[in-house]
Amino acid sequence: MTKSQRNLLGGLLQPCSMDPLTGWYRDGCCAAGETDDGKHLVCAEVTDEFLAFSKSAGNDLSSPRPEYGFPGLQPGDRWCLCATRWDEARQAGFAPPIVLEATNARATDLVALGHLQAHAADEPDL
Repeated sequence: MTKSQRNLLGGLLQPCSMDPLTGWYRDGCCAAGETDDGKHLVCAEVTDEFLAFSKSAGNDLSSPRPEYGFPGLQPGDRWCLCATRWDEARQAGFAPPIVLEATNARATDLVALGHLQAHAADEPDL
C-alpha cells in the first residue's frame, strides 16, 4: 500500500517510526487508506507540550495501553498523528515538529501545505 504513496516533498513516503511501531496499519508509515477515518498522515516528533495538549483534548498518547500493544509515547518519539488533531494543536500553539519525508502528501487535503512546512523538524535534502 505505501509503496506508491508520496510524501510532502513529492518523493516516496518514508517510514515514520518502527520503534514505537506507528501508522494506522502498524507498518511504520503514515499511509493513507480507506479504513483510516482519522487520517493518521502526519509524522510528528512529539513534545511534552503536544502530549499534554492531546491528553487534555481526550487522546492520552503518553500512557501505556498494554492491551493494545501501545507503550505510551515519550518526547522525541515519532508518531503518525491525525492531520486534523495536528492542526488543532497548531492552532492552539502546541504543534509538534513534523518529518516532511514521512508525512503523507494527502495531509494537504486537510491542512495547508505552508502550515506543515513551517513546522518541519529538519531541513530536507532538496
